[in-house]
Amino acid sequence: MVLPTALRAAADGQREVEAQGATLREVLDDLGKRLPTLERRVRDESGRVRPHVLIFVDGVNLHGPTDLDLAISTDSEVFIAPAVSGG
Repeated sequence: MVLPTALRAAADGQREVEAQGATLREVLDDLGKRLPTLERRVRDESGRVRPHVLIFVDGVNLHGPTDLDLAISTDSEVFIAPAVSGG
């Protein structure tokens, strides 16, 4: 899993972290066990991805709660980023 600079502090400064799982939900659950501070920045108390967080799997931006059940292969790249907006 690749992290942008804005999230690396919550991952002990790491650019990439390992997480295991057959679905995106399982990968995020595993991430929560390894790095709970990062997981709290990505998902809310109900386990939903926070609205200001973008998740890409193999370059595809995921949007809805059903995307958490997306199958992840062992060679998939998951990229998590805070959304940026403004004018």
